[in-house]
Amino acid sequence: MAEIARTRLPGPGRWEAFRRLFPVPFRHFADFITDLSARYGPVFGFDLPWRHFACINEPALIKDVLVTQQHAFQKSLGAHTLRLILGEGLLTSEEPLHRKMRRIVQPAFHRARIDGYARSIRDFADRFAQGLVDGATIDVHAAMSELTLRIASHTLLGSDTGDVAEAVSHALHALMHEYPYILAPFGALRQKLPLPATRRLSDAIATLDAIVLALIERRRREGGDRGDALSMLLEASQAERDDRPDDVQLRDEVMTLFLAGHETTANALSWAFYLIARHPDVEERLHRAVDVGDRTYVNWVVREVMRLYPPAWIIGRETLRTVVLANGVVLAPQTTVFVAPLLLHRDPREYADPEAFAPERWRDREPTPFAYLPFGAGARRCIGEEFAWLEAALVLEAIAGRVRLVRDDPRPVGIKTLVTLRPDGPVTLRVVARTSAREPLATR
Repeated sequence: MAEIARTRLPGPGRWEAFRRLFPVPFRHFADFITDLSARYGPVFGFDLPWRHFACINEPALIKDVLVTQQHAFQKSLGAHTLRLILGEGLLTSEEPLHRKMRRIVQPAFHRARIDGYARSIRDFADRFAQGLVDGATIDVHAAMSELTLRIASHTLLGSDTGDVAEAVSHALHALMHEYPYILAPFGALRQKLPLPATRRLSDAIATLDAIVLALIERRRREGGDRGDALSMLLEASQAERDDRPDDVQLRDEVMTLFLAGHETTANALSWAFYLIARHPDVEERLHRAVDVGDRTYVNWVVREVMRLYPPAWIIGRETLRTVVLANGVVLAPQTTVFVAPLLLHRDPREYADPEAFAPERWRDREPTPFAYLPFGAGARRCIGEEFAWLEAALVLEAIAGRVRLVRDDPRPVGIKTLVTLRPDGPVTLRVVARTSAREPLATR
């Protein structure tokens, strides 16, 4: 049967695309696709010498890519690159391994388990809030990264020691620095060169592997359920009669849960406190809601933060064969397809005044299916979504119940589009004790 010719999507010429993205495409990618979206609409394409690309931010077509025809796609190069640190975990693996391991990991996020995690999250969040000093200035992104690392270490790994958290922090920092270069042309070659950056990444991953594998081996010997995700994962893997996952596979799943759970929530909370500090009306209503135990408004705030600053800001897939989308667009094999929640969530057709931070927009309203994707969709939807929503709400409540975090610097904080959507630099906020707080803050 004759091959169907691929559809030429609206978009820039090959030379413009190459000129704007070279030499490290990922560094310029967010600005590039934002501009193309404004010029060509929600569906556009572009070519580079080595590949065809399509960006699809139309909800009905996103459903095609992530659900209806999901088996015609595999993860893109960006996700596969994360195997450097995550191995073949849920975020990076393909079928049938993904389906098998999702079944094994799922019990760690059942409702009863989540309720147990909530107690630990509250304890850590309350201790952090109690340690804030009136008048002190903090980098909220650094603070939230440290807090969520501790929470993830305890709830997911059952580890109260700092060795895991420190190793994860170093490995993540090294990966974030290297990630744009790995995705660039000749990125694979760069990883084989004895450069300081590549050595740092390699050494960080080796240290992380040693710590996590030792923890798995020790916990396997000890046995028993300690209430954390690793305990459940070990028990579930032991119950497998055939093709039981080995320690390396368990390591990959543990690191995927740990890194994804820590990094995305830290970013979301950083953006939340930044936005709240810039919107006194939201801050006032949030404090009232926290004081009376109104979780509804807290959840609206979190949802709105995730709309404007989705931690997983871009989702990549690659076609395995010719794909015909619902609108008749034909994608050739080996086309890289992007869905960009960073653009999708600011579409004025779906969201009135899309650049505004307006938690009230979530009152009695649900967006069009596939128009809001902070955790993806379909079979690859984030398995820890409920955990992330809960953690963000509990930390927000604990801190907002005791203090205001004030932004004295009028300059906006830019975005840094790496693996996740990070702030581009420190997010400095000043701690101001709330007079209605139940307990006084720590003193200098």
